[in-house]
Amino acid sequence: MGKITASDTLQMSVEERISLVMDVWDTIHDSSEIPPITPEQLAELERRAALHALDPKSGSSWEEVKARLLANL
Repeated sequence: MGKITASDTLQMSVEERISLVMDVWDTIHDSSEIPPITPEQLAELERRAALHALDPKSGSSWEEVKARLLANL
């Protein structure tokens, strides 16, 4: 199979493109390779951790976040 380009996907149906994305995601998810964190990502994580340290009750639990997401489906 040859290389698939982004423009090639425009010839595919939406269902085919979603299937392709899911297949690609599965190969990433199953990989043990972890991409390095960028300096920008690290700075954002540190910023959020500092804000949380100032007010630990300001965040939401996973259960709360999940419930909000499911309520919006």
